[in-house]
Amino acid sequence: MLQQKFKKLTSILTEMESVVVAFSGGVDSSLLLKAAHTALGDKAVAAVGILKTSKPEELLEAEKIAEMLGVKLIKVYTDQLSDPNFVENPPERCYYCKKSLFSTLLKLKEDLKFNYVVEGANLDDNNDYRPGHKALRELGIRSPLREAGLTKKEIRALAKEQGLPNWNKPAEACLASRFPYYTKITKENLEKIYHGEKYLKTLGFKLVRVRFHDPIARIELLPEELSKSIEVREKIGSFFQSLGFHYVCLDLLGYRTGSMNEILEER
Repeated sequence: MLQQKFKKLTSILTEMESVVVAFSGGVDSSLLLKAAHTALGDKAVAAVGILKTSKPEELLEAEKIAEMLGVKLIKVYTDQLSDPNFVENPPERCYYCKKSLFSTLLKLKEDLKFNYVVEGANLDDNNDYRPGHKALRELGIRSPLREAGLTKKEIRALAKEQGLPNWNKPAEACLASRFPYYTKITKENLEKIYHGEKYLKTLGFKLVRVRFHDPIARIELLPEELSKSIEVREKIGSFFQSLGFHYVCLDLLGYRTGSMNEILEER
Protein backbone atom coordinates (compact mmCIF):
# COMPACT_ATOMS: atom_id res chain seq x y z
CA MET A 1 0.00 0.00 0.00
CA LEU A 2 2.76 2.45 0.94
CA GLN A 3 4.73 1.80 -2.23
CA GLN A 4 1.58 2.26 -4.29
CA LYS A 5 1.01 5.66 -2.71
CA PHE A 6 4.63 6.68 -3.30
CA LYS A 7 4.27 5.59 -6.91
CA LYS A 8 1.11 7.67 -7.16
CA LEU A 9 2.97 10.63 -5.67
CA THR A 10 5.81 10.41 -8.21
CA SER A 11 3.25 9.95 -10.99
CA ILE A 12 1.46 13.16 -9.97
CA LEU A 13 4.76 15.02 -9.96
CA THR A 14 5.86 13.55 -13.30
CA GLU A 15 2.69 14.88 -14.91
CA MET A 16 3.54 18.38 -13.64
CA GLU A 17 6.84 18.29 -15.59
CA SER A 18 8.51 21.01 -13.48
CA VAL A 19 7.96 22.21 -9.91
CA VAL A 20 9.15 24.63 -7.26
CA VAL A 21 8.87 22.82 -3.93
CA ALA A 22 8.06 25.01 -0.92
CA PHE A 23 10.63 23.51 1.42
CA SER A 24 10.91 23.86 5.19
CA GLY A 25 13.29 21.02 6.03
CA GLY A 26 10.52 19.12 7.85
CA VAL A 27 9.65 15.52 7.08
CA ASP A 28 6.62 16.33 4.87
CA SER A 29 8.36 18.72 2.51
CA SER A 30 11.51 16.54 2.58
CA LEU A 31 9.59 13.51 1.28
CA LEU A 32 7.90 15.72 -1.30
CA LEU A 33 11.27 17.06 -2.44
CA LYS A 34 12.74 13.55 -2.60
CA ALA A 35 9.82 12.37 -4.73
CA ALA A 36 9.99 15.46 -6.96
CA HIS A 37 13.71 14.99 -7.55
CA THR A 38 13.14 11.28 -8.29
CA ALA A 39 10.41 12.13 -10.80
CA LEU A 40 11.79 15.29 -12.39
CA GLY A 41 15.52 15.61 -11.70
CA ASP A 42 16.70 19.18 -12.32
CA LYS A 43 13.14 20.23 -13.13
CA ALA A 44 12.49 20.22 -9.38
CA VAL A 45 14.00 22.94 -7.21
CA ALA A 46 13.52 23.71 -3.51
CA ALA A 47 12.58 27.17 -2.23
CA VAL A 48 12.93 27.96 1.46
CA GLY A 49 11.33 31.01 3.01
CA ILE A 50 13.53 33.21 5.19
CA LEU A 51 10.91 34.32 7.71
CA LYS A 52 10.92 36.19 11.02
CA THR A 53 8.82 33.38 12.50
CA SER A 54 11.19 30.53 11.60
CA LYS A 55 14.04 29.22 13.70
CA PRO A 56 17.57 29.55 12.22
CA GLU A 57 18.08 25.83 12.82
CA GLU A 58 15.30 25.07 10.37
CA LEU A 59 17.18 26.81 7.56
CA LEU A 60 20.32 24.81 8.34
CA GLU A 61 18.27 21.60 8.29
CA ALA A 62 16.75 22.54 4.94
CA GLU A 63 20.19 23.26 3.48
CA LYS A 64 21.52 19.88 4.65
CA ILE A 65 18.60 17.91 3.23
CA ALA A 66 18.69 19.72 -0.12
CA GLU A 67 22.44 19.16 -0.40
CA MET A 68 22.04 15.48 0.48
CA LEU A 69 19.40 15.05 -2.22
CA GLY A 70 21.40 17.03 -4.77
CA VAL A 71 18.61 19.56 -5.25
CA LYS A 72 19.12 23.27 -5.91
CA LEU A 73 17.95 25.36 -2.94
CA ILE A 74 16.73 28.92 -3.46
CA LYS A 75 16.17 31.32 -0.55
CA VAL A 76 13.22 33.70 -0.71
CA TYR A 77 12.59 36.57 1.68
CA THR A 78 9.30 37.90 3.00
CA ASP A 79 8.80 40.32 5.89
CA GLN A 80 5.69 39.19 7.74
CA LEU A 81 6.13 41.86 10.41
CA SER A 82 5.61 44.61 7.83
CA ASP A 83 2.05 43.38 7.23
CA PRO A 84 -0.40 44.78 9.83
CA ASN A 85 -2.87 42.02 8.98
CA PHE A 86 -0.32 39.49 10.19
CA VAL A 87 0.96 41.47 13.16
CA GLU A 88 -2.55 41.96 14.59
CA ASN A 89 -2.78 38.15 14.71
CA PRO A 90 -6.43 37.45 13.83
CA PRO A 91 -7.60 33.81 13.49
CA GLU A 92 -6.91 34.02 9.74
CA ARG A 93 -3.28 35.13 10.35
CA CYS A 94 -1.87 32.19 8.39
CA TYR A 95 -3.86 33.25 5.35
CA TYR A 96 -1.93 36.51 5.07
CA CYS A 97 1.43 34.81 5.63
CA LYS A 98 0.81 32.07 3.07
CA LYS A 99 -0.58 34.56 0.54
CA SER A 100 2.59 36.64 0.75
CA LEU A 101 5.06 33.75 0.73
CA PHE A 102 3.44 31.75 -2.05
CA SER A 103 2.90 34.83 -4.21
CA THR A 104 6.68 35.23 -4.03
CA LEU A 105 7.14 31.56 -4.97
CA LEU A 106 4.82 32.00 -7.94
CA LYS A 107 7.05 34.82 -9.20
CA LEU A 108 10.04 32.51 -8.80
CA LYS A 109 8.21 29.81 -10.76
CA GLU A 110 7.58 32.28 -13.60
CA ASP A 111 11.22 33.38 -13.61
CA LEU A 112 12.32 29.74 -13.90
CA LYS A 113 9.61 29.02 -16.50
CA PHE A 114 8.40 26.11 -14.38
CA ASN A 115 4.81 24.85 -14.31
CA TYR A 116 3.81 24.52 -10.64
CA VAL A 117 4.51 25.47 -7.06
CA VAL A 118 3.89 22.54 -4.70
CA GLU A 119 3.81 22.27 -0.92
CA GLY A 120 3.76 19.58 1.75
CA ALA A 121 0.27 19.49 3.27
CA ASN A 122 -0.93 15.97 4.00
CA LEU A 123 -4.27 14.27 4.55
CA ASP A 124 -4.19 14.76 8.33
CA ASP A 125 -3.99 18.53 7.89
CA ASN A 126 -7.67 18.47 6.95
CA ASN A 127 -8.46 17.78 10.62
CA ASP A 128 -7.09 21.09 11.94
CA TYR A 129 -8.00 24.73 11.44
CA ARG A 130 -5.67 25.90 8.67
CA PRO A 131 -6.72 29.21 7.08
CA GLY A 132 -3.52 29.21 5.04
CA HIS A 133 -5.04 26.54 2.81
CA LYS A 134 -7.47 29.15 1.49
CA ALA A 135 -4.54 31.17 0.17
CA LEU A 136 -3.09 28.06 -1.48
CA ARG A 137 -6.38 27.37 -3.25
CA GLU A 138 -6.67 30.97 -4.43
CA LEU A 139 -3.14 30.92 -5.84
CA GLY A 140 -3.41 27.49 -7.46
CA ILE A 141 -0.74 25.84 -5.32
CA ARG A 142 -0.73 22.04 -5.49
CA SER A 143 -0.40 19.65 -2.49
CA PRO A 144 0.81 16.34 -4.00
CA LEU A 145 1.11 14.49 -0.67
CA ARG A 146 -2.54 15.13 0.04
CA GLU A 147 -3.49 14.32 -3.56
CA ALA A 148 -1.74 10.97 -3.15
CA GLY A 149 -3.77 10.31 0.02
CA LEU A 150 -0.77 10.25 2.37
CA THR A 151 -1.15 10.64 6.13
CA LYS A 152 1.55 11.87 8.50
CA LYS A 153 2.24 8.33 9.74
CA GLU A 154 2.62 7.07 6.18
CA ILE A 155 4.89 9.99 5.28
CA ARG A 156 7.23 9.16 8.16
CA ALA A 157 7.32 5.50 7.12
CA LEU A 158 8.11 6.39 3.51
CA ALA A 159 10.70 8.96 4.56
CA LYS A 160 12.45 6.26 6.58
CA GLU A 161 12.36 3.88 3.61
CA GLN A 162 13.78 6.60 1.36
CA GLY A 163 16.70 7.18 3.72
CA LEU A 164 15.72 10.66 4.88
CA PRO A 165 17.53 11.41 8.17
CA ASN A 166 14.69 13.54 9.51
CA TRP A 167 11.97 10.87 9.14
CA ASN A 168 11.24 10.96 12.89
CA LYS A 169 11.87 14.68 13.43
CA PRO A 170 9.30 16.15 15.86
CA ALA A 171 6.68 18.36 14.26
CA GLU A 172 7.48 22.06 14.05
CA ALA A 173 5.28 25.07 13.48
CA CYS A 174 6.06 28.72 12.92
CA LEU A 175 6.68 30.73 16.08
CA ALA A 176 3.59 32.86 15.44
CA SER A 177 1.49 29.85 16.44
CA ARG A 178 2.63 30.39 20.05
CA PHE A 179 0.56 33.57 20.40
CA PRO A 180 -3.15 33.69 21.36
CA TYR A 181 -5.22 35.28 18.61
CA TYR A 182 -5.30 39.08 18.72
CA THR A 183 -2.07 39.24 20.72
CA LYS A 184 0.26 41.33 18.56
CA ILE A 185 3.26 39.54 17.13
CA THR A 186 6.52 41.44 17.62
CA LYS A 187 10.15 40.67 16.90
CA GLU A 188 11.02 40.99 20.59
CA ASN A 189 8.41 38.47 21.71
CA LEU A 190 9.23 36.05 18.89
CA GLU A 191 12.80 36.05 20.19
CA LYS A 192 11.58 35.30 23.72
CA ILE A 193 9.71 32.26 22.45
CA TYR A 194 12.65 31.11 20.35
CA HIS A 195 15.18 31.33 23.17
CA GLY A 196 12.78 29.73 25.65
CA GLU A 197 12.17 26.71 23.43
CA LYS A 198 15.85 26.42 22.57
CA TYR A 199 16.73 26.35 26.27
CA LEU A 200 14.19 23.61 26.99
CA LYS A 201 15.71 21.55 24.19
CA THR A 202 19.16 21.88 25.83
CA LEU A 203 17.64 20.32 28.95
CA GLY A 204 16.77 17.25 26.90
CA PHE A 205 13.08 17.76 26.20
CA LYS A 206 12.21 16.31 22.81
CA LEU A 207 9.20 18.36 21.76
CA VAL A 208 8.37 21.72 23.32
CA ARG A 209 6.04 24.65 22.83
CA VAL A 210 6.18 27.91 24.72
CA ARG A 211 2.82 29.65 24.47
CA PHE A 212 2.94 33.42 24.98
CA HIS A 213 0.33 34.68 27.47
CA ASP A 214 2.11 37.85 28.54
CA PRO A 215 3.29 38.02 31.32
CA ILE A 216 2.89 34.24 31.50
CA ALA A 217 4.83 31.57 29.62
CA ARG A 218 2.75 28.39 29.28
CA ILE A 219 5.02 25.44 28.54
CA GLU A 220 3.76 22.37 26.69
CA LEU A 221 5.84 19.18 26.82
CA LEU A 222 5.22 15.60 25.80
CA PRO A 223 3.04 13.95 28.48
CA GLU A 224 5.74 11.40 29.28
CA GLU A 225 8.21 14.23 29.98
CA LEU A 226 6.05 16.29 32.33
CA SER A 227 7.48 14.74 35.47
CA LYS A 228 11.03 15.40 34.29
CA SER A 229 10.32 19.14 34.23
CA ILE A 230 9.75 19.15 37.98
CA GLU A 231 13.33 18.01 38.51
CA VAL A 232 14.63 21.13 36.75
CA ARG A 233 11.80 23.53 37.59
CA GLU A 234 14.06 26.06 39.30
CA LYS A 235 16.37 26.23 36.27
CA ILE A 236 13.40 26.65 33.94
CA GLY A 237 11.77 29.29 36.11
CA SER A 238 14.96 31.30 36.46
CA PHE A 239 15.72 31.24 32.74
CA PHE A 240 12.23 32.25 31.67
CA GLN A 241 12.18 35.09 34.17
CA SER A 242 15.45 36.29 32.66
CA LEU A 243 13.62 36.45 29.32
CA GLY A 244 11.07 38.80 30.85
CA PHE A 245 8.23 36.48 31.83
CA HIS A 246 6.80 37.12 35.30
CA TYR A 247 5.14 33.72 35.64
CA VAL A 248 6.13 30.32 34.27
CA CYS A 249 3.45 27.64 33.99
CA LEU A 250 3.50 24.00 32.93
CA ASP A 251 0.46 22.85 30.94
CA LEU A 252 -0.63 19.59 32.60
CA LEU A 253 -2.42 18.48 29.45
CA GLY A 254 0.93 18.38 27.66
CA TYR A 255 1.77 19.15 24.04
CA ARG A 256 -1.00 18.99 21.47
CA THR A 257 -1.14 20.29 17.94
CA GLY A 258 -3.07 23.52 17.48
CA SER A 259 -3.78 24.16 21.16
CA MET A 260 -4.31 27.83 20.35
CA ASN A 261 -7.23 26.80 18.13
CA GLU A 262 -9.12 25.16 20.99
CA ILE A 263 -10.77 28.43 21.95
CA LEU A 264 -12.01 28.83 18.35
CA GLU A 265 -13.62 25.40 18.52
CA GLU A 266 -15.40 26.35 21.76
CA ARG A 267 -16.74 29.51 20.16
